[in-house]
Amino acid sequence: MTVWIEEETEASFPFDYRKLAEEVVAFTLDYEKFPYEAEVDLTLTDIPSIQELNKSHRGLDKPTDVLSFPMVTFPTAGDFTDMSGDLEDNFNPDTGEALLGDIVISVPKVYEQAEAYGHTVKREFAFLVVHSVLHLLGYDHMTPADAAFMENKQESILQAMNILR
Repeated sequence: MTVWIEEETEASFPFDYRKLAEEVVAFTLDYEKFPYEAEVDLTLTDIPSIQELNKSHRGLDKPTDVLSFPMVTFPTAGDFTDMSGDLEDNFNPDTGEALLGDIVISVPKVYEQAEAYGHTVKREFAFLVVHSVLHLLGYDHMTPADAAFMENKQESILQAMNILR
């Protein structure tokens, strides 16, 4: 598994965010029983940059905490049994890893939300990575039922990793 990390802004986290990102991505993929080695790109950015991305890709002219850009469309979220079509075209020819997509996290939002929710910056960062990896695997939260399902998965993964509130 490969997690490419790009810093568009200073990422002065009080923990080894590179190691944590790799651990969270790997754990989430294992938890979801993703059957391939995978590659994920993670960009750490600032408020203006994520706001521009949110505007250009979602039509929302406001900052957000995290954006996910899946490379693969799964017919059913978390079901990797029929992946013969779309995924075949999404492997890195050099490594053989599945190219799952891109994650963009706003560093200032990590700090802001950790304070707002009363937990650590590490927990907020890990939460946003889990959340985004689940999006890369086809999960969404557009309906109340989907949101509840995704929230339960996120919490279960973080608890299993002992990354608690």
